Order: sequence, then structure tokens, then C-alpha cells
Amino acid sequence: MEHINWYPGHMKKTRELIQDNLKMVDLVIEVVDARIPVSSRNPIIDELIKNKRRIMILNKSDLSDSRANEDWVDYFKKKGYDVLSMNCMSGYGVPQLLKLLTSIQEEKNEGKIRKKPLRMMIVGVPNVGKSSLINRMTGKKSTRTGNKPGVTRGKQWLNLENDMQLLDTPGILWPKFEDPKAGLDLAFCGSIKDEILDVATLALELITLIQVEYPEHIKERYKLEALGETPLETMELIAGKRGFIQSGKRIDYERTGRTVMDEFRAGMIGRITLEKCI
Repeated sequence: MEHINWYPGHMKKTRELIQDNLKMVDLVIEVVDARIPVSSRNPIIDELIKNKRRIMILNKSDLSDSRANEDWVDYFKKKGYDVLSMNCMSGYGVPQLLKLLTSIQEEKNEGKIRKKPLRMMIVGVPNVGKSSLINRMTGKKSTRTGNKPGVTRGKQWLNLENDMQLLDTPGILWPKFEDPKAGLDLAFCGSIKDEILDVATLALELITLIQVEYPEHIKERYKLEALGETPLETMELIAGKRGFIQSGKRIDYERTGRTVMDEFRAGMIGRITLEKCI
């Protein structure tokens, strides 16, 4: 696939928003996709945040390989971050996060007569689950959420019941993916709008990866006795099993690709991590 280069104007504004407001917060909560913990981390965020205290949230950990989750938690802890595996849609991990934040707030106000609220900022690339996390933390739907990247707009300060304050920011991507794999990983997980990519080609790239790392997942999901000798043959076998055949016995690659992508993103193919911790 060609290099993906997607940098709408609001991404530039988000970078400026983070720069302008970083000095107002005590810590940063960075949300990443547990299936692609490196590709869903924005290097611009590292550049902006620098030494500010950080909590890493490995979101969608219910969709990723549980053993890989443990490896990534250890990896980020060694970098000096607080780390939690979470499922922000279901609320898994939220009590642990709130407990950690309370501990940090008590530490911040220890020995002080005038207690100050803990102020934090949530950052992350589009569609990693920031809005779902905020809804869980506030106990209400205070931001718009959706399956398409780029739903949240503008800056929002939110008050939490425990006297903490939260600054939400829109998703931010970097202007160019130096590593084409990062662009593909983000596309697989829905952080880049499908409209700018060919879904059949994207699904074929995904099948190529899964066929190597999780072959049994594909066989079980699509009830295949064996995989094809090539990823394309496997894709055609999936099409046959699902009845995605057009007149003249032509394979409907687009419909097959859309099905594979949707089912991967929903975790229906199985728990899959596309980036393994080395």
C-alpha cells in the first residue's frame, strides 16, 4: 500500500491546544490501543509532554492478546509510567484508575492547608477510546462518542465528583507516518477514516498478518478446514464460506474485506495483538 499521509487542519489546532494548556495540568493520561501500543502512540505527544507525569491506558485490552497485554504493561512501567489495561466501553479498569488518581491527588496536597484539585489532560490518536473513558470517569455522557475517528471537537474542561478536573482534547495524528506499518496498523484499528483507503486491499494486508500470527483464529471464525496457500486464497475461501459471490462466480472482494475489517475491530475473529513487545 502507498504511504498514508493524513493531517486535517484540526489536528494542527489540537497540537497547539495541548501546548497551550499543558502547563495548567498536573498529569497527562495517554490512551493507546492495546492491539497496537506503539503505532497508536503519537511521537508528537512525547515531544510535547516531555517530563510531565503520565498514566498510560492500554484500552481495548479485551480485544488484544492477554499475554501480550502483560508484556506491554511491563514495557511501559520500565519507562517510568503508571500503566493500566482497560476496556473503557465496559468500565473494566476504571475503579483502579480512579484509585490511582486519588492517591496522586492526596500526594499533591499533602501538608497543604488549601487543597487544590488534581488537573489532568487526556490525549490520544482518534478512535482509541478517549471519549468512552471520559464518560466512565464522569459517570455521564459528557462528550460525543462514535466509531468514526474525529467525532470529539474542541477543548472541554470537565469536573469530576472527586474534586478533580479533566481537560479533553480531540484526537491527534502526526503529519506523516515515517513507518508505513504504523499507518497500516492505525487503519486496521479504525483510527484512519476508511473512506481514504481501499477496504479490500486493507483487509488483505490484515489477513496476511493474522494468517502468520493467529492462523487458528481465522480457521475457527470462518470455519475453514485449512488456510489458503496465500492470503489472497484465504480471503477467497472466506468469501466462499460467507456467500460473497457475484454473478459469474466472481468474488466480491469489497464485501469480504468490509466483513473481515468489521469483525476484526469488533473482536469477533479473536483476541489479536498486531504489535508484539520485544
